[in-house]
Amino acid sequence: MTSDPRAERTRAKLRRALLDECARRPLTEVSVASLVRAAGVGRATFYLHYADLEALAVDACADVVRDAVDALHAWRGRPDPRSAPDALLAFFAGLPPHAPLYRALLTPGGGGPLGRVLHQDLRARSRTERELAGAPEAALIASAVTATFAGVLADWLHNLLEGTPEETAHKVWRLLVALHAVRWEGTGAV
Repeated sequence: MTSDPRAERTRAKLRRALLDECARRPLTEVSVASLVRAAGVGRATFYLHYADLEALAVDACADVVRDAVDALHAWRGRPDPRSAPDALLAFFAGLPPHAPLYRALLTPGGGGPLGRVLHQDLRARSRTERELAGAPEAALIASAVTATFAGVLADWLHNLLEGTPEETAHKVWRLLVALHAVRWEGTGAV
């Protein structure tokens, strides 16, 4: 996508229209016609920016992926394994208003189009953070962290796991801290 300010304004209008529409009805009931009408753009303009509604929906939800990645890395030093960082608590607390849309894009277990974006972004950031810290098995732990977080997030959004946003944030945090604390036999490394 281009960095043209007009193109970005158009995409922003389309994202806002989609979020507004999905607040009233499921993504499967939203049409391109209703979106372009609400955004005040033409149908051809929509297709200039997005291949289909799913591509727009993933773009509209990309901020939630960035927020998740940032929330998981919002601490420095030694993490408190009992208490999730404030950014992670805020992230989970902000999910319910758009949960139906996230469920449409993030399947149980962490798959789906939004799950792919989350996997790519979170794995890259986790791996980089571990490598910068000189921690062993950066790729392995990054994959485990990503799968754990995406799976718990998706299952919670699909009501397969019980808990308030705050309880879930603390639980997933403890799981992730435990993954990072794995000692490798024979190395004594964390």
